[in-house]
Amino acid sequence: MRHKVAGWKLGRNTSHRRSLLRNLVTSLILEERIETTVPKAKAMRPQVEKMINPRQALAIFRPGAGLAHI
Repeated sequence: MRHKVAGWKLGRNTSHRRSLLRNLVTSLILEERIETTVPKAKAMRPQVEKMINPRQALAIFRPGAGLAHI
């Protein structure tokens, strides 16, 4: 059982998972809609919300903070 185990592994190693999530987030921002699986969508949701919500991304103080990720 995975009680209190944070994060999503998605059956990949760390570098593959990071690049997968980065590509998904980039595609979502550019295309505004993507087709993916539910676990991948749940894993990328916090990153997308941080980029969209200016208070979380500190876009008030750093205007290019969201675009630096892409």
